[in-house]
Amino acid sequence: MRPSNHPSDDQLDAASWCRHLVPDGSVYAFLADHRQQLFPPELFADLVVQGRNHPSVSAEVVATVMVLQALEGLSDREAISALRRDIAWKVACGLRLDDEGFHPTVLVYWRARLRASTRPRRILEAVRQVVEQTGVLWGRRRRVLDSTLLEDAVATQDTVTQLVAAVRRVRRLVPEARGVEVAAHDYDRPGKPDCAWDDPQAAQALVSGLVNDALALLAAVADVDLDAEQAEAVALLALVAGQDVEPGDRPGTWRIARRVAQDRVISTVDPQARHARKTSTHKRDGYKAHIAVEPESGLVTECALTAATASDGPAGVGLLAKEQPGLEVLGDSAYGGGATRAALRAAGHLQTIKPLPLHSAVPGGFTVHDFRIDRQAGTVRCPAGYQVPITSSGRASFTSYCQSCPLRGGCTTAKDGRTLRLHPHEDELRAARRRAMTRSFQHSYRRWRPMVERSLAWLVANGCRRVPYRGVGRNELWWSLRVAAVNLRRLLALGLTRQDETWALA
Repeated sequence: MRPSNHPSDDQLDAASWCRHLVPDGSVYAFLADHRQQLFPPELFADLVVQGRNHPSVSAEVVATVMVLQALEGLSDREAISALRRDIAWKVACGLRLDDEGFHPTVLVYWRARLRASTRPRRILEAVRQVVEQTGVLWGRRRRVLDSTLLEDAVATQDTVTQLVAAVRRVRRLVPEARGVEVAAHDYDRPGKPDCAWDDPQAAQALVSGLVNDALALLAAVADVDLDAEQAEAVALLALVAGQDVEPGDRPGTWRIARRVAQDRVISTVDPQARHARKTSTHKRDGYKAHIAVEPESGLVTECALTAATASDGPAGVGLLAKEQPGLEVLGDSAYGGGATRAALRAAGHLQTIKPLPLHSAVPGGFTVHDFRIDRQAGTVRCPAGYQVPITSSGRASFTSYCQSCPLRGGCTTAKDGRTLRLHPHEDELRAARRRAMTRSFQHSYRRWRPMVERSLAWLVANGCRRVPYRGVGRNELWWSLRVAAVNLRRLLALGLTRQDETWALA
């Protein structure tokens, strides 16, 4: 709060006194000079509550703080602390030198309003309009696709912890569940159950008891009318009670399954986080961030955030949905699936995407690419010259020829011989492999593909390798703000200026 006797706003205006301390060409200087043009009042008109509940903090200041927060990778409290003490932040937001900022919950409020609105990514859209007005993308018809794994904001939970947490939540939210007798654990007591964890029989007895408690609760609330929060808790309990366990040797007993459930929930605190790996040694729990980049400028043209188990191909196609036909799309083999290629071809784009790796049953042996497919005749010819028809299910069986074939040792290890299962988009995949061997493909890929890795490095800098929130919705808004901030910084590096009421590059 300001003191009762204080100088006028002009006397303590941070920009008037300290604008020269903020380097020209920085995001802070740009926002100080042009935040009102970048974030006009009409951009947030639907989020502002008129009348006596009108917020005391203007929308342009909140938007500016959000951009700077995303740029520096700060938490809400850290961002407001910077707003109170950092001259560059005060200049960028147009505040007085003695302005104490606002409470961090204001940022929580505005993000919630943005997520619930029909245009949750309007700040990114505002920066995108600046990009369009500069014309920096005109005539540049390449887009590079890539993704990166981001760590979640919660701890990964084991099976016992998830079961206890899910049971505890249902008992807290659903009154009918509190009357069910449970025996495996005192769920009103915090922490994990007491157990001799190094004793396999004791651990299995505990798991059996927890699963039976969960099943008893699910049976008790099966016919109860539940609101949205209660239904979500019950559904999560049903999921965690079945994803990691299997029936034991005796009826009514359960044990930890010797498998990993597909699309496994790894935490009841953030049920949308998932486990994924880029390679056998690169493992993370969390989410996957996707971007499409124009490689000459390094600007991100579109972004998305999904669960870590989401496939890159469909996400990449979605990033290009608003683009005009005729792009050269570059990407690694994660975007080389047949369905992805078919979708890109249907959209009218040229593909400079690495083909999927070919696998052989015998090291160094024949792959599917060594078989000649004649779609018109409906036949497949193997490397040894034997020809068989393609069935309606896309199979070509050479088992009748493999027994006496001299090339069998380099083709298959199957007892009955080689059966080829043709991919539904086999023609797309074969055409991609042929083009990948051309000089033009290799030159274009080596020249333009690396830029997306640099853009990803900019985006995950400042501690942004970890998402700050729970759930896809909250983190997708954060990712869009991060992309907007980094794009703005990139535009300034390219010479962004304001000329004749429009944006241009110097």
